[in-house]
Amino acid sequence: MARVVSGVTGTVVEPTTVVWETQPKGKDGTGLRRERYQVLDGWRGISILAVLACHLLPLGPKRWALNASAGLFGMALFFTLSGFLITTFLVRRGDVKDFLIRRLCRIVPLSWAALVVGLLMAHAPRQDWMPNFFFFANYPPFWLTPITGHFWSLCVEVQFYAAVALVFGMFGKRGLLVAIPAGALAVTAFRIHTGTYYSIVTYLRVDEILAGGVLALICAGEFGQGVQTAVGRLNPWIMLVIYGLSTFDGPLSYARPYLAASLVGSTLLRHENAFRGVLKARSLAYVAEVSYALYIVHPLLADTWLGSGARLVKYAKRPLLFAACFGVAHLSTFYYEKKWIAWGKRLSEGRQVPVTAN
Repeated sequence: MARVVSGVTGTVVEPTTVVWETQPKGKDGTGLRRERYQVLDGWRGISILAVLACHLLPLGPKRWALNASAGLFGMALFFTLSGFLITTFLVRRGDVKDFLIRRLCRIVPLSWAALVVGLLMAHAPRQDWMPNFFFFANYPPFWLTPITGHFWSLCVEVQFYAAVALVFGMFGKRGLLVAIPAGALAVTAFRIHTGTYYSIVTYLRVDEILAGGVLALICAGEFGQGVQTAVGRLNPWIMLVIYGLSTFDGPLSYARPYLAASLVGSTLLRHENAFRGVLKARSLAYVAEVSYALYIVHPLLADTWLGSGARLVKYAKRPLLFAACFGVAHLSTFYYEKKWIAWGKRLSEGRQVPVTAN
């Protein structure tokens, strides 16, 4: 019987997805264009909706474990997208300091504000605060509370940021070409060795982010045109079914990181499929844009009156809870986070501007 480490859902979310971001021709000589992949927005929207369904809705009899499956479905896609974007940013821009400034300004302001509220709501002891604020609360003995438990995935993300920045800073792109695939396989091998289908501990979960990094390297052509073509030939409908099966306990779950990356890759590199029309829907683009705030705030709001009561009463109030989640997420995205993101961008760009004398 395989051992399962606790922790199912949750991950950090990016804002509206932009990839292959480089300076226009004439500024850095690359001539590469800034291209926005709408399909990634679609996957991000689907991912957060799956996580919300896992946490806030009854998805069937408990013995079917559909809630856990939905959470794993959304979470692995989230991590895949994150690994894809981070690796793409470093490969295309090649600036570790720029990367770290933008990431911290994106992640920290809302997460720290929510942690203050959540830890106070949970009456967390003083010793729980530092591990949460410095993103290592997902390691034993675990400093997570019932209200802020979803912050384990932020810990995984930030630890990945630190590791990938260190590798890139020391060895450049060549370091990523070796470390990302090797790291993914090593983590998966360790999961198989320990019988771990899923975990909240970084060294038993980060293969889902690293698989997204491998996909980024494939899309960047680092492994040759043949690999790109092979991924593009995958049928996304078949991949969706197989990936869905991998979200249930069993040996197939060990392949979940690579199935998630293959599913996303099949819609990125396959130019004609019905998926692309669905993924480009404006509604999913909006959900993707507010997804980070949705993820952060929904457990806190669920612990209020909106999520209280007996089973019938609780679920009767679910429309109000969903409306509150989207309302708060909208305000946070466009009136709070936006200012921090813009400030980080100015800080990063100002650091790159050379000082010249007349």
